[in-house]
Amino acid sequence: MKHALVLKKGREKSLKRRHPWIFSGAIDHVAGKPAAGDTVEVRSAEGAVLALAAYSPDSQIRARVWSFEPGAAIDAAFFKERIAQAVRRREGLAAARHTNALRLVYGESDGLPGLVVDRYADVLVAQFLSAGAERWRETLLDALVEATACEAVFERSDAEVRKLEGLAPRVGFARGNREARRCPIIEYGLNFRVDVEEGQKTGFFLDQRENRQRVRALAAGREVLDGFCYTGGFAIAALAGGARRVLAVESSAPALEVARDNLAANALDASKVEFFKADVFAHLRLLRDQGARFGLVVLDPPKFAPTAAQARNAARAYKDVNLLAFKLLAPGGLLATFSCSGGVTAELFQSIIAGAALDAGAEAQIIERFHAAADHPVALEFPEGDYLKGLLLLKK
Repeated sequence: MKHALVLKKGREKSLKRRHPWIFSGAIDHVAGKPAAGDTVEVRSAEGAVLALAAYSPDSQIRARVWSFEPGAAIDAAFFKERIAQAVRRREGLAAARHTNALRLVYGESDGLPGLVVDRYADVLVAQFLSAGAERWRETLLDALVEATACEAVFERSDAEVRKLEGLAPRVGFARGNREARRCPIIEYGLNFRVDVEEGQKTGFFLDQRENRQRVRALAAGREVLDGFCYTGGFAIAALAGGARRVLAVESSAPALEVARDNLAANALDASKVEFFKADVFAHLRLLRDQGARFGLVVLDPPKFAPTAAQARNAARAYKDVNLLAFKLLAPGGLLATFSCSGGVTAELFQSIIAGAALDAGAEAQIIERFHAAADHPVALEFPEGDYLKGLLLLKK
């Protein structure tokens, strides 16, 4: 192979542990003149070939590994098989019997760095987030259509990470064309309308699927507050579980429009739900001042800290909103609280929540921990894939 990244002496340890990222600081020099997305050999200082990776000259993550087998052929057949394997694994999940919406490809965890693909019924939503995924875009699209028989693929390559890769955003149909602003899906017997064109990320938070089911099971007879309700996933699950009343708060008017559509798509008592447009922090303070009390509070805020460098500022936001939640919980009430911030570890998140309870004068116990659904697997050698964490707490 004519292109290679040669590592500095002693900088091959992470690769030998099969971590798929090679940072710029680990590279001694580049042999050849690879273009963005080209496949390069990754060699130790002694010349041993350690992996084959996609080159990204504009990113601090200078290369992402396709294969740790030096003799592998990185070609259309390689990607066709990787896609097929990822799809087969999802077909074997228990959730596949209860929903027609799954994450089919989860980047590094499926051996396809920079590629994320969600399936919503007969529409795929794909994100090409790295130079390597961009280089093989057409090949990957062909493989996805073949593996799923979905003719429509909508591209949402508009995440901030593309800027770090030197890539411009791109949104629109990559394959096929159909109305996809309200893509109907089913999740454990509940109907949702997913806006794959304008919604956050790929349109719906599939990672919270099993956690929505858990909230559904806990909601019976309780007054429920759903903060940052987005398109109403937790609120509707709570109502389906027998909640006495649900107050769902969200600052985005378009998200609330979809939430109301989602509610109307289900045979539920809509009079028991109030979707309220407001800043969640401000509205929770107002509820506190009014002496409101709830038996179950759900907090699923947006990503406050994408990276560890932003964790300190994010910690204040997480602490403030959870402190308010503890104030609003009745004795014996439950708090289901989440963080999707990659820069906040599970240990830090628990410490933040402990501080919030202390400042609120509340005693609470962790009775469960939440994680992303099984269609978001975490490779053992890539802990960065484990971004969603949550706690279920009982207020004494």
